[in-house]
Amino acid sequence: MHTNAIPYTPVDRDAVARVAFASLRGMKLGLAHRLLEHLPDEKTFFTATASQLSAMLGFSTKLLDSDLRESTLKKAREELHFTTASGIKPLYFTDQDFPERLQQCDDAPVLLYTLGHCDLNFHRSIAIVGTRHATPYGIGFVNRLVDDIAETLPGTLIISGLAYGIDITAHKAALRTGLPTAGVLAHGLSTIYPSAHRQIAADMVHGGGMLITEYSHDTPVHRGNFLARNRIIAALADCTIVVESAEKGGALVTAGIAQSYDRDVFALPGRTSDPYSKGCNRLIAGNGAALIQNADDLMTAMGWMQEKSVQGIQKEIFTVYTEKEQEIIDFLSTNGEGHINTMAIALNTPMHKLMARLVDMEFKGYIANYPGGRYRLA
Repeated sequence: MHTNAIPYTPVDRDAVARVAFASLRGMKLGLAHRLLEHLPDEKTFFTATASQLSAMLGFSTKLLDSDLRESTLKKAREELHFTTASGIKPLYFTDQDFPERLQQCDDAPVLLYTLGHCDLNFHRSIAIVGTRHATPYGIGFVNRLVDDIAETLPGTLIISGLAYGIDITAHKAALRTGLPTAGVLAHGLSTIYPSAHRQIAADMVHGGGMLITEYSHDTPVHRGNFLARNRIIAALADCTIVVESAEKGGALVTAGIAQSYDRDVFALPGRTSDPYSKGCNRLIAGNGAALIQNADDLMTAMGWMQEKSVQGIQKEIFTVYTEKEQEIIDFLSTNGEGHINTMAIALNTPMHKLMARLVDMEFKGYIANYPGGRYRLA
């Protein structure tokens, strides 16, 4: 790592303050929102005196100690130097391309370090997780599932944890079929664990995929971090698919977190005598996950239509939209989905008129309404 200081422009000061703010102990999205309700910006947290901050926030904490804040800034400067030199992109929660799905989770990290290029806000994302001791049964299922997803739902983002077994199988299958894939790490980006997966990680970075972590580059591998990173896997995905798990394991933790985020969970059933099917069978029996056998099960449960299907082509041929409806159809076709506020601005349409038009189009079956004021083509 270089020792020279980063050129200290105003933009860099903002970036340093954001990285430092995100690295404060216990900082999560919910806390960040609450603190910034009382502060003009992150820089103020590090430039104001402890007494000034106490007055602004209405409470006092060890985080306000001036020496602690200064050391946090110093480490943030070093971190930004490393990321700049290494091609790593920090994604802060106020950045436009920060994952929208994470914004819905109060315990999500405030900042992600990313390496590679893929759209974390693509309108379909699937987490595939499971045991490190994958059997031919589980490996075969993952390969068939990802093959079908690539054919019927092109562009879908496949998320996992780069671990042995099911995780790495999912990443490899995505690379083989041309789907983007993101690996969420439990350590900093100065290393790859397990080291046996270095080449796969490199292929992901250079093949339209991404490595993601909430940890600074020098954070070592630690057992507790693996459980913490599971919440990011669950939060980044529309649904989590558990493929083989013993009665206890990290994949079951990920499934539980996904449930707490109100995300769909699926599990591959197996024989009762198979040790690495016991966890999945228990999830299904306890209504903690829906049974999945193939991509059709997934598409039906998620309400995802096969792209470029015969039905879709027929609808495009025979459906005649009004001019205003066509504008909305074109917007959703281009962007995958749209928030009502974003569409009102992009289409230069008053909110009340757009709302009436969206309701009418939903009634006609042209579009579908999703939580949070989001719309997609039906």
